[in-house]
Amino acid sequence: MSVGASALEPGATIGILGSGQLGRMLALAAARLGFKCHIFAPDRDSPAFDVVHAATFADYTDESALVRFAESADVVTYEFENIPAAAAAFLAPRVPVLPDPKVLATTQDRLIEKDFIAGLGIGTAAYAAVSTPAELSAALEQIGRPAVLKTRRFGYDGKGQATVHDGTVPEAAWRQIGQQPAILEAFVPFAREVSVVAARGGDGSVECFEVTENEHRDGVLKVSRVPAAVSAATAQVARRTAETIAQKFDYVGVLAVEMFVLRDGNVLVNEIAPRVHNSGHWTLDGCSVSQFEQHIRAVAGWPLAVPLRHGRAEMINLIGEEIAEHRKWLDVPGACVHLYGKQAVRPGRKMGHVTRVFR
Repeated sequence: MSVGASALEPGATIGILGSGQLGRMLALAAARLGFKCHIFAPDRDSPAFDVVHAATFADYTDESALVRFAESADVVTYEFENIPAAAAAFLAPRVPVLPDPKVLATTQDRLIEKDFIAGLGIGTAAYAAVSTPAELSAALEQIGRPAVLKTRRFGYDGKGQATVHDGTVPEAAWRQIGQQPAILEAFVPFAREVSVVAARGGDGSVECFEVTENEHRDGVLKVSRVPAAVSAATAQVARRTAETIAQKFDYVGVLAVEMFVLRDGNVLVNEIAPRVHNSGHWTLDGCSVSQFEQHIRAVAGWPLAVPLRHGRAEMINLIGEEIAEHRKWLDVPGACVHLYGKQAVRPGRKMGHVTRVFR
């Protein structure tokens, strides 16, 4: 498939909302393909600013800055789902924004997202909306314990969550999440946590990376391994699920679908991430095309690549003080060290990662 007439030419500028490590890796992938990147974000002390052609430091509500940003870019994308949907929607009449800002509006609210998934006939954990302590008590009667109470908005890496066990006082869990609108989800006795990173082009074509098995510690992804230890049938269902979601969204770019694999091999969707994803970092060194290049190809109107894995691979996050251990990986055969350039070290903060490829 050749590059279409409406595709961006090398030298074009891709605007990126957000300046974290995902924006950094997107910009690096774009540069390899000959594109320039312009980052828009309010925080000057962010990893992506180190590697881009242009930067705008402004709040996402600054409409004048957003207009100038739109004028500088040929297409705009975003690196994180907590980018205000209103900012993306403001830009959309002025410059193409991909994926569609409507996707943000769906995935930024866990309840709306769950309703969207269930509406596709895709399985999820049992869930209920919770807006008051009384509604929490009623939801626990309906769903049972253990269960997980999650804020509807702005939670990631285990933030904004509380597990409700048999002895948990519901009001304590409600206070723990900040007494915010929430969703209660039944606890899933899963055998494995997996994800599928999928790319969809503007022409409707979809390419999925292989199913990845994930291990979390304290709510933060620690290790991803590929291929996942699941049956071929389960892997097929997982990939088909991600493709169905991408097609229903009319998505352009890369998204990740996090799933639980039950002991009987069935799959339940946990969350959708409308962006490149931590569990796809192994593709930087373990695949013929990375998730970041695939996203740039999609938003630029270029053909998607067919991902070919180089070997068995794993990704290990360097979290918090673990960044000090990066040197021990430098002479490990098959290991590639990626440091994000973050200055402040905090518990639970992703400071870098290591990918290992086993041939």
